[in-house]
Amino acid sequence: MTLRVLGVDPGLTRCGIGVVDVERNRRATMVAVCVVGTSPEQSLDQRLLVIATAIDEWLDLYKPDVLAVERVFSQLNVSTVMGVAQASGVVIAAAARRGIPVALHTPSEVKAAVTGSGTSNKEAVTKLITKILRLDAPPRPADAADALALAVTHAWRAGSGAAVATTGPGSSALTPAQRAWAEAEAKARRAR
Repeated sequence: MTLRVLGVDPGLTRCGIGVVDVERNRRATMVAVCVVGTSPEQSLDQRLLVIATAIDEWLDLYKPDVLAVERVFSQLNVSTVMGVAQASGVVIAAAARRGIPVALHTPSEVKAAVTGSGTSNKEAVTKLITKILRLDAPPRPADAADALALAVTHAWRAGSGAAVATTGPGSSALTPAQRAWAEAEAKARRAR
């Protein structure tokens, strides 16, 4: 069974959108990625409409099983937080209208899932998501890579519908970050 996740790195100026298919063995494949941009000169309602139209088109075209959105976190720049929250709301509502489940993940969760460290920088996330998805070139700008990383993170955290083999046939296809994540999940299950 393949899980299709649409990841969104929300923002008013740049909103990253990425679709990833993840197999039971955690092998992830990019389906599509883009960054929707709006101009600060546009009114807020028009900017949100551009994002809403794009997410509607992507949800209808790619029909994801789940939507993964970056969780809004506190920053010193209140206007940035407000823009991210507004864009997130538009995206979440679009999924809700279609009955698509929504998951929220913090930037630290995404960094930990993809790189093995919750304190990694954007360059590390981009480098590893390029490797995980077996891409010829890094997704650009960083918002595109972040959207793909959100999608992969959700699929891995959700278990892609199956337990992941960390040993045995096929385990060599996992990246070090995937192996570390799978081992941490297995350890957590044993501790319950």
